[in-house]
Amino acid sequence: MKIHMTSVFVDDQAKALRFYTEILGFVKKHDVPVGETDRWLTVVSPAEPGGTELLLEPSGHPAVKPYRDALAQDGIPLAQFAVEDVTAEYERLRALGVRFTQEPLEMGPVTTAVFDDTCGNLIQIATQPR
Repeated sequence: MKIHMTSVFVDDQAKALRFYTEILGFVKKHDVPVGETDRWLTVVSPAEPGGTELLLEPSGHPAVKPYRDALAQDGIPLAQFAVEDVTAEYERLRALGVRFTQEPLEMGPVTTAVFDDTCGNLIQIATQPR
């Protein structure tokens, strides 16, 4: 068994697609209309185009807002992405205007940082222990 897809709820799929591709560097994989306004919209890492997909899922369900608000209020990231160098990625993203809620923090063998994805989520970047 392996993880094929995971998702983040987003307030605006077009805005999310721009952020996740133009700022974070992911690549659009699927973009299929669903209903009148929503899309089945996924992105992948350019390093693994056949790898795990991230679904940019519309946040219209009534349970989404209180769930995301509670996580954000407590500073809990909704998702985590692996990077080679957290400090370098932090500097790159800050230069592009990304707002961080946690600067790079070393915790034993792992370094993390947390940013706001502009679509209603906190996202953590982390180095992976070797």
